[in-house]
Amino acid sequence: MAIPLTLEKWSGKINTVTIGASKNSGGTRSLEIKIGGQEALPFLFAEGKLPCRPQVAFEIWDIAPTDWPVELTKHYGADLNDPIEWAKICVEKFKAQILCLRLQGAHPDSGDKGVEEEAKLVSRLLKSVSVPLVIVGSGDDAKDNLVIPACCEAAKGERCLIGSAVQDNYKTLAAAALADGHNIIAESPIDINIAKQLNILISDIGMPLERIVINPTIGALGYGLEYAYSIMERARLAALSGDKTVASPFICFVAQESWRSKEAKATAAEFPQWGPERERGIAWEMITATALIQAGADLLVMRHPEAIEKVNGYIDELMK
Repeated sequence: MAIPLTLEKWSGKINTVTIGASKNSGGTRSLEIKIGGQEALPFLFAEGKLPCRPQVAFEIWDIAPTDWPVELTKHYGADLNDPIEWAKICVEKFKAQILCLRLQGAHPDSGDKGVEEEAKLVSRLLKSVSVPLVIVGSGDDAKDNLVIPACCEAAKGERCLIGSAVQDNYKTLAAAALADGHNIIAESPIDINIAKQLNILISDIGMPLERIVINPTIGALGYGLEYAYSIMERARLAALSGDKTVASPFICFVAQESWRSKEAKATAAEFPQWGPERERGIAWEMITATALIQAGADLLVMRHPEAIEKVNGYIDELMK
């Protein structure tokens, strides 16, 4: 006797956020990326509409990273020293459809680049590549409060995704994003209650909930992935049950967590029993990404071209 299929019926849905503005929307981007919009849990097509596929953004920096392993840097070579050329490689060679620019060089400990210099970089980048942009700060709250508003103004009308607004430092960044027509990333420390409260605070200053993307902060494989998965799952279940304050798409900085793990960075000489480091690093980023996709991740920020290619192929299969 066949067991009847039980389907869930949800009352809520995830907001759809559009990143990038084409000419028809007043910008200059060649395409617009939509994330979110789900009416059911990931890839359960029988239970509701899932209109937008998960997207993968290539991560680039405004300075050359000093602690990335050779396996990661060799794909970009000397172009790591020039963020414009780095971006062009991602778009022209690796077919990136969205880029994530991290303004790491603005951090006081990483070069302390000035506000004007970073704003000019954003302007040059927008003229050099036509894909939508995610722009995130250095992580130093005081410096980001100066740099991010200037970059928002430099990218006015391009509908970028700006980050990250945190509970103690959200007003300046959210106000700048709102004034210049961008979306905002709300970052919370793996806590659904803080994520909900931060969304409410940001919406209270006038930013529509439909323009907020949640960064739940995640852990890589072996470094808290299971807990991050459970928090994302709880938030998604609450949103689909009708809680509009957490009905935001998720952005997950997969590469940042995956490539800092010992398993991804250690050389074969240090741990010969672990196998070739090239395969380990790629696998760590891929497995972290694919697990988070099942948890509901809408936008993944990744680094290794081969890992990104494999994850995009995985998404293609899931969306069939």
